[in-house]
Amino acid sequence: MVKLCGIGAGYVGGPTMAVIALKCPSIEVAVVDISQSRISAWNSDKLPIYEPGLENVVKQCRGKNLIFSTDVERHVQEADIIFVSVNTPTKARGLGAGKAADLTYWESAARMIADVCTSDKIVVEKSTVPVRTAEAIEQILAHKSKGIKYQILSNPEFLSEGTAVQDLLEPDRVLIGGNEGPEGQEAIKKLKDIYAHWVSEDKIITTNIWSAELSKLADNAFLAQRISSINAMSALCEATGAQVSQVSLALSKNPKIGPRFLNASVGFGGSCFQKDILNLVYICECNGLVEVANYWKQVIKVNDYQKSRFVQRVVSSMFNTVSGKKIAVLGFAFKKDTSDTRKTPAIDVCKGLLGDDACLSIYDPRVSADQIKKDLSMNNVQWDHPIHLQPLSSSSSNGLEHVDIAEDAYEATKDAHGICILTEWDEFKGIDFQRVFDDMQKPAFVFDGRNILDVGKLREIGFIVYSIGSPVEQWLNNSVNSAVPF
Repeated sequence: MVKLCGIGAGYVGGPTMAVIALKCPSIEVAVVDISQSRISAWNSDKLPIYEPGLENVVKQCRGKNLIFSTDVERHVQEADIIFVSVNTPTKARGLGAGKAADLTYWESAARMIADVCTSDKIVVEKSTVPVRTAEAIEQILAHKSKGIKYQILSNPEFLSEGTAVQDLLEPDRVLIGGNEGPEGQEAIKKLKDIYAHWVSEDKIITTNIWSAELSKLADNAFLAQRISSINAMSALCEATGAQVSQVSLALSKNPKIGPRFLNASVGFGGSCFQKDILNLVYICECNGLVEVANYWKQVIKVNDYQKSRFVQRVVSSMFNTVSGKKIAVLGFAFKKDTSDTRKTPAIDVCKGLLGDDACLSIYDPRVSADQIKKDLSMNNVQWDHPIHLQPLSSSSSNGLEHVDIAEDAYEATKDAHGICILTEWDEFKGIDFQRVFDDMQKPAFVFDGRNILDVGKLREIGFIVYSIGSPVEQWLNNSVNSAVPF
């Protein structure tokens, strides 16, 4: 029986190893993590992350050929193939601070592997890492090898949160990069044979290891670029009276462009896009490619601009102040069908509103109250690190005394002056907005940051509505034109 060990029981490691266990019943799969609370959750009826279909996969395999454990060293030592899915946050200080990837956790994992292993291993990069990380890992393992041979493979994930299980079960591609010598090619074949249990051969791409590492960064950069591009167009649509959804539809019919990632919104979030683009910028700068670095920086600048523009619209529309006003925030996760709040646009929007002394009532169907308050109390660096290194609880500072967590949308919106839609949960489309309107302060505002609501019906009820990239009501236009710059 082949034994696999996945280091890191997070959003990548947990689902990935669970699906491998499901599709390869003859393979023993261990998922290890130093966080006892996280492993306990994986072994419970309430998993530490929410993904549609994940609970069913775990229940089918757990206790059979899938185990979750904190006994990291034992399972690493016993494994034939080791998948490493540890955090690679942006460096907070030192060389490359604010842009470069912090490889502290990766290096620690590599040193632990070298210390405990007594037989040859294949080590697989699942984390998103800078180009040529494998070279550094090889050097660490070689200097501590004690005669043991290691092959490093790059096998980046291309998962979308909310559809991660489906993406794993029916991937559009599996990318495996390795050394071009005979031993490297043999290692590639072994990993390829595992995926071949359920992935057709034409979808398994093999490259050299550097191409695989860079492909992941490029993939996220290109997707984020499309989102920033349509969001930039949404600002122009509002200024000219065009409708961004109509522009998106026209673009989507061009087969050279296609329909994906063309929905305007309050901005992109998640753990990867900004972090990976910053990493790409740093790599470009280190290689003297200043113009290329500046190009990718602009993708992030437009994303930040979109969030600031949304906050400005809320404040200026409501008589240029939200001080003491209750604002209902519907949605906190960075996208629907996930509980992940890493780099969610809701954090910056909420902090912007709190900075103007608003009172927030936040509701999200999947994100806990403790997580919301923790996110709003942490800086941009803290949340990017493993959960066991984050603050245990939120503080009462940073305006959190003006934050309430509601049990449902009706509680959040009762007596509110305005509503901000920040996550495209399907649940929000079915809200009884007549009931909501009746219970709100007047005039009642809706700011749809995801373009999921029927603007015409809301206006018929009596709401003053702002929807990103849509022609702006005269009230809102006049408010913005007379407002003090944000």
